[in-house]
Amino acid sequence: MTTLVLPDASRWRSWAAMVEDFGDVAQMHGSGSWFLDGDPVPTEAGCAAFVTMTEVTSVGDLDGTRVPSTYFWIADGEELVGFLNLRHVLNEFLLEVGGHIGYSVKPSARRRGHAGAALRLALDEAAALGLERVLVTCDDDNAPSRRTIESAGGVLEDVRDAKMRFWINLG
Repeated sequence: MTTLVLPDASRWRSWAAMVEDFGDVAQMHGSGSWFLDGDPVPTEAGCAAFVTMTEVTSVGDLDGTRVPSTYFWIADGEELVGFLNLRHVLNEFLLEVGGHIGYSVKPSARRRGHAGAALRLALDEAAALGLERVLVTCDDDNAPSRRTIESAGGVLEDVRDAKMRFWINLG
């Protein structure tokens, strides 16, 4: 069963396996940019640094580029299968191409319903924050993500910079 769990360094082995499965860090949507400060080395120390980043940026970022958000790992039992970031507000960039919710599922766990389940769980979390609607985006050539968003109630508003922008009403 798919669940959203808060990042916890005690799960570093599963986190490391997940990072290795992705291979290309550019595809780890919803993971934050923790790897931009160095190599995304999937070690216990790397996991601890990731968890610290999620805690520090949960209220926004000191340099003004990040908004308050909640990071989750997508889990299937004890196995971590993906990343999800629920942004509490939108800045200019997020309104254009990023959205409220960014997520990704590791390649070996795709096509098992994790993305759809995680998105539905994130919508519940967004409603609990008091959001009335959320913006979710995906690349315009990503048909599986488009189907996932549409099945969660996403209505296409437009396409900007090769990103499809969908709004989902939560009420």
